[in-house]
Amino acid sequence: MPGPCILVTGGAGFIGSHTSKALSRAGYTPVVYDNLSNGHVEAVKWGPLIIGDVRDANHLAEAMREYSVAGVIHFAGLIEVGRSVSRPDLFWDHNLNGVAAVVSAMRRSGTARLVFSSTAAVYGAPAEMSRLREADRLAPINPYGDSKLAGERLIAASCAAFDLEAVALRYFNAAGADPEGDLGEAHYPETHLIPLAIEATMGGAPLTVFGSDYPTPDGSCVRDYIHVADLARAHVLALQVGGLDAGFEAMNLGRGVGSSVREIIAAVTAACGRHPAVVEGGRRAGDPPMLVADPAAAMERLGWSPQVRDLATIVDTAVAWRRGCGFGPARQGPAAA
Repeated sequence: MPGPCILVTGGAGFIGSHTSKALSRAGYTPVVYDNLSNGHVEAVKWGPLIIGDVRDANHLAEAMREYSVAGVIHFAGLIEVGRSVSRPDLFWDHNLNGVAAVVSAMRRSGTARLVFSSTAAVYGAPAEMSRLREADRLAPINPYGDSKLAGERLIAASCAAFDLEAVALRYFNAAGADPEGDLGEAHYPETHLIPLAIEATMGGAPLTVFGSDYPTPDGSCVRDYIHVADLARAHVLALQVGGLDAGFEAMNLGRGVGSSVREIIAAVTAACGRHPAVVEGGRRAGDPPMLVADPAAAMERLGWSPQVRDLATIVDTAVAWRRGCGFGPARQGPAAA
């Protein structure tokens, strides 16, 4: 018999599809709700697919009632930071109105548990070169981060008002691919460092390193890269955690270890057997020197810890996916780091 149904908005995308696989492995039935603007039908392998707009509360409520869902994991939204600056209207519309529609549909269908895909962008550009904790200052520096923080606050207020329960997972840099080769990054255009670096070793556009004078050991930005399968597992655990403070808690997800852009390039070089073509560029406005998670809260509350602890394995799985080309458009377009 199929297990309890979980509605996964954006479940045809990168992290959503990996989470759907993790849900299935844990005994759940993922019901994917996606408009396929950034997702892929081929990534929906473990449950039904409902094509719909996440801002459509009526359609969401129908789906929740039809499948008697036990909870919702909400990924659907826009994620490109640069595009959020040029089209903030789109980001506020999709990211905040999407949350409002999901909460409304949950109330109508009697669904009480929500896991929200949040981001380290809510912290903005911290002045301190230290690992970030959930209690640190929240000061987004772009419309993407603003819209995700607003979503968190709407969810927290809804939990207090309507007796819902929710966990917001603030993850840092999702990377890698399914170790079994079923899933991987298939964005177009691609904006993430690791797949862009891999593409640059395969004749793609040169990788631009934005900034070489940061106060870091090698002068390039430092970020916390976490394997997508570890992120997926945390979402499953967040569905089950009890004793939420006022019905809502936010938790960081990362390895707690920073890797610089040049360390990523070195790892990609080792995995691919050749150095990516690289172009040196100036700093991008708003790029903090370091963003690294302190994941202690998630480790304590969820009983979670990253199983993929080394950067080499993260990169190796991404390279294996790219070489296999399971689905998705060919990687192309301007490179960025």
